[in-house]
Amino acid sequence: MFRLAVKPASRVFSQLGPVSMAPCSRLFSTSNFEYILAEKRGNVGLVTLNRPKALNALCDGLISELTTQLEEWDKDPETGAIVITGSERAFAAGADIKEMANKTYMEAYKTNMLASWNDRITQIKTPVIAAVNGFALGGGCELAMMCDIIYAGEKAKFGQPEVKIGTIPGCGGTQRLTRFVGKSKAMEMILTGDMIKANDAERMGLVAKVCPPEELVDHAVSQATKIANLSQPIIALAKDSVNAAYNTTMEQGVVYERRLFHSTFSTHDQKEGMASFAEKREPQWKHE
Repeated sequence: MFRLAVKPASRVFSQLGPVSMAPCSRLFSTSNFEYILAEKRGNVGLVTLNRPKALNALCDGLISELTTQLEEWDKDPETGAIVITGSERAFAAGADIKEMANKTYMEAYKTNMLASWNDRITQIKTPVIAAVNGFALGGGCELAMMCDIIYAGEKAKFGQPEVKIGTIPGCGGTQRLTRFVGKSKAMEMILTGDMIKANDAERMGLVAKVCPPEELVDHAVSQATKIANLSQPIIALAKDSVNAAYNTTMEQGVVYERRLFHSTFSTHDQKEGMASFAEKREPQWKHE
């Protein structure tokens, strides 16, 4: 949840180096982003978090820009997948401590602090891929886990070190990490605040693949393009079904999956997909 570039007696923080924490509370016009860069690569949207002096520390302004762009692409039929990345030094080294350090309990409670970060991003129906180089700590790790797939550079590091600054993860860290890596490892990471390396994250199932840092974004975009070139409604149903595995029992999930499977038979693309398979030709998706 928090950006951990302060310097208590911990090697974790010293590894991050000096970081400038410029104020980050300004909202923006949709045509003039301050904290992200957005571009299209064919039918894939690419967002780069862009607070380099703060190691891409997350704040309300950045998250507001990010979610606005994600929601715009989610409505765009020409966008079939999205990639979120940062810099080679940091995907996002947590949330901006200065923005929240002096809040009271009632301020946090009444505003339901961080709820909109989680709720808006996880409602995106378009597949979202995180391409993580460098540090993904606290809120940065939580943001990566909100995405559907995580690819990591060889030097990436993941962690939930909130206990070291007197709090706990607050944007899904305790819940998603436990589901991804299991209770024991999640407990170890969260209770010690220790980071894990990219290869360990892949071995645990947190990361889908580890790439050389210079190849990471291209690999993520390539995989996103592969997804985007398939039937968008079918991909959305598949994403929905996988997500249900984390929110339901096995029995409920299997029933839900079956109902979604049944629903695909009402689509043009199911008919086209099966016909093209039988006819040994490439399918012509209409996304209908």
